[in-house]
Amino acid sequence: MKRIIIIFLVLISFASCEDVIDVETPTEPPRLIVDGIIRIDTSEAFTTARIKINTSNSFFEDINPVSPDLVMIQNVQYEPAFVGEANFIRLGEVEPGVFESAKSTRFFTEGRLDLYINYNDERYYAATNFVPSVPIDTLRQGTETLFSEDETEIIVTYTDNVERSDFYIFDFDFNEFLVTEDEFYQGQTFEFSYFYEDGLEPGTELNISLLGADEGFFNYMNQVIVQSGGDQGPFQTPAATVRGNVFNVTGIDNIEIFDNVERTNNFALGYFAAVQEYKKTIVIE
Repeated sequence: MKRIIIIFLVLISFASCEDVIDVETPTEPPRLIVDGIIRIDTSEAFTTARIKINTSNSFFEDINPVSPDLVMIQNVQYEPAFVGEANFIRLGEVEPGVFESAKSTRFFTEGRLDLYINYNDERYYAATNFVPSVPIDTLRQGTETLFSEDETEIIVTYTDNVERSDFYIFDFDFNEFLVTEDEFYQGQTFEFSYFYEDGLEPGTELNISLLGADEGFFNYMNQVIVQSGGDQGPFQTPAATVRGNVFNVTGIDNIEIFDNVERTNNFALGYFAAVQEYKKTIVIE
């Protein structure tokens, strides 16, 4: 009987603790988010640049697509293949917050690319150069697991280029990314396993890509993957602000020599890059 009374008192004490607690989440003014990763298949004569532009919002809220006045990519070093061809493309909005335009693949792979965005009377700028990658040699499904029996193992093999130092970004579909560099396997064939934690149903088709990256893009993706826990994708609003290479240059006269030292809080989120992509598909058994 005494034990029953004690349990009853404990239940009352738990019930009396059900107070509503207001948690203050960090807030800041909306920022522009630029998903400007141009994936290039160099075997194709033309490449379609696709850039998504949104604004950040408060924590636990969705991002909002926006429509800038101008989204343009310029390559001043590009030599047009015929008279009258411009050394720039102006991207048109194909759906809310999504801008596209096609151009010769040479335009994206030869010379520096400059991105210009005009939004709400402010100018944003980013610059990049094409970064090569290497093909995926093989993809196969493994049978091992890490922590549970529900995981799905995919074994990836690729061969690094011996003539350069490379950074890579793997896109494992479903907004799952992995970064790696060739410091310890330069010029060698490298094999590793990637595990999908929740497991995949038989018949699921996976489109896995190997992207080239320079050191800046590699570092950016590494930070975003850590901040997002690896399951939100690189262009969602992160738990902490991760700076990319898109700057607010409103009022700056010379973008060749500008820096962001005096404008520490005036920048966009996201990244602009042009990278070679090699892709393979595997169907889960």
